[in-house]
Amino acid sequence: MKSYKYYLNKLDCANCAKKIEDAISSNNNYKNVVVNFNTLTLSFKTDIDNPFKEIREIIKNTEPGVIVLENKEENNKKDYEIVRLILALICLGLSFLFKAGIIKEILLILAYGLLLYKTIIKAITKIIKSHNIDENMLITISAIGAYLLGEHHEGLMVVLLYVIGKILEDKAVGKSRRAITDLLDLKLEYAHKKYGKTITDVKAEELKVHDVIVVKKGEAIPVDGVIIKGETTLDTSKLTGESILNKVGFQDKVLSGSINMGEVIEIKVTHDYYNSTAYKIFELTLNATNNKAKTETMVSKIAQIYTPLVLVIAIIIGISLPLIFKVPFHDGLYRALTFLVISCPCAIAISVPLSYFAGIGASSKAKVLVKGSNFLDALTKCDTIVFDKTGTLTTGSFKLDKINIYNKDYSQEKVLELISLGESFSNHPIGKVLLNLYNGDIDLGRVKDFKEEVGLGISYKVGKYNIKVGSNKFVNTKEKGNVFLSINEEVIAGLIFNYNIKSNAKKVISKLKEYNLKTIMLTGDNESFAKMIAMDLKIDQYKSSLLPEDKYQELQKLKEEHKVIFVGDGINDTPSLALANVGISMGEIGTNSAINASDIVLMNDNLEGIIKVLNIAYKTKNIIKMNLLFAIGVKISILVLATLGLTSMAMAVFADTGVTLITILNTLRILKN
Repeated sequence: MKSYKYYLNKLDCANCAKKIEDAISSNNNYKNVVVNFNTLTLSFKTDIDNPFKEIREIIKNTEPGVIVLENKEENNKKDYEIVRLILALICLGLSFLFKAGIIKEILLILAYGLLLYKTIIKAITKIIKSHNIDENMLITISAIGAYLLGEHHEGLMVVLLYVIGKILEDKAVGKSRRAITDLLDLKLEYAHKKYGKTITDVKAEELKVHDVIVVKKGEAIPVDGVIIKGETTLDTSKLTGESILNKVGFQDKVLSGSINMGEVIEIKVTHDYYNSTAYKIFELTLNATNNKAKTETMVSKIAQIYTPLVLVIAIIIGISLPLIFKVPFHDGLYRALTFLVISCPCAIAISVPLSYFAGIGASSKAKVLVKGSNFLDALTKCDTIVFDKTGTLTTGSFKLDKINIYNKDYSQEKVLELISLGESFSNHPIGKVLLNLYNGDIDLGRVKDFKEEVGLGISYKVGKYNIKVGSNKFVNTKEKGNVFLSINEEVIAGLIFNYNIKSNAKKVISKLKEYNLKTIMLTGDNESFAKMIAMDLKIDQYKSSLLPEDKYQELQKLKEEHKVIFVGDGINDTPSLALANVGISMGEIGTNSAINASDIVLMNDNLEGIIKVLNIAYKTKNIIKMNLLFAIGVKISILVLATLGLTSMAMAVFADTGVTLITILNTLRILKN
């Protein structure tokens, strides 16, 4: 099956996006259908060659006003909404010059027609083609009903405020989309391609592997490659968030999105445009909202039955008020029409997906890639965070800080010699550090009866010495240190190592506890090292001497009672990253293993990215709650007032569009630090 991606124009509500998605999904020829309201894109897989015409027909029958484009840049059609509004206002203004008569009626009908004709067409087409009732029908019934009741100016005010509200709403949504996508836009459109001695500007997507491109000072590198000529410094802050410039030269790899701050360089292309770092990050982030959170899908499902339900309730109000409560028929019908107006679900339908989209955009700005709004949602529900150690809490390297000698008959050189003899048979990283420190010759033939006890240490014989090298438990001592040397059951020396714990690890662990997250470290290192790091970082719980499969089993046990975040390096911890409720990888930028294995990727290996994305996740959740409570609260209040006859139809429209705009503006706060 081939993958296709089309662009949608005039798609102005999240509920409409869901209807299109459902309509295409119901056709067995199309799989993995996703309509992304935030990015206005449609993606799917199919065996059909050139499915554009059929897709366009399905969308036309489902949402007649939506335009389908094969290319994003095709849309050059002008929007005449403002012109239509101005003409309607002129007709309305002229109508006030006449007290009564046919001319006044004609001007009012013209104003109605200019403002309402698109809404009527959408409403009727929707009923005929997809058998659905939406907000267009609610407004149409309300406006025409008001006119028939003799409330000419009232009905006109309803549709006028509705059109103005929709224009402002479209502008606000468009502005928010641009604000978010501007944060993500790492793509580069053009490149200077070298043909022999000539240089020609070409589209970046036309570049192929092994092509040679020239990047001048101040320009961004369009595709990943390797430098074949020149030296310079690169600003990679768009990719990593780090403001430190990186020096690069011949044969150094460079990533798209980096800015050349120095001299002209020539680069041989190693990845085409669509497989380069900047484009992958851009696409990954923009498509992230394809993975929808439960809140988002729940709102979409409710919206499908909401409008027909509101129409039924309005009919009941219109009938029951005159019959049961003796309200005049004219007033009862007017209240029912007002009820319809305020019931439009725009604020609720738009604010939820837009909030998640803003959250993903804000995360990207913080150099954290979140693969879906569902993972933002999941972060706020987790109560436990599990860390791998090497490459996550530590840099992965360590050095010997000090040797404490307890028996003065042994020199430091002798201690290193005896330890190095045994460590020559071990693959432990510590052994390699000690072997590098010892400068003398090593005669492996002197070593007898070598044994290694996993997680504890090694034992062997050298001449008359029975030697043990390992943890305090292994040599039976209470001295402070990480590795000890014991000869004939006497502890001779203790070695203290610096494990190169990441500088901000302690601060991050402390901050995590503010979110009531239990911190756990799982490591393959021995007990003494694990304990030292856990105590230093004040981690709640740790387990040592674990293989990757052991970590997986530990996570399985934890998941039985907890919602778990797992943080690993994205290479050795793939099973654990996949198993956790949320997998966060410390993958270096551009490494596919990290991006593919996890739900969230810290682009610059900075642990503080975890705190940033948690802040954003909770902020997004709170703003969604705030928007929903505000929108529902205002609507219920106005619905009650409308039923009691204490508000006008025009005020209902104003409240509806006003609520929508306020929720959109509130959503944009997610983008602010």
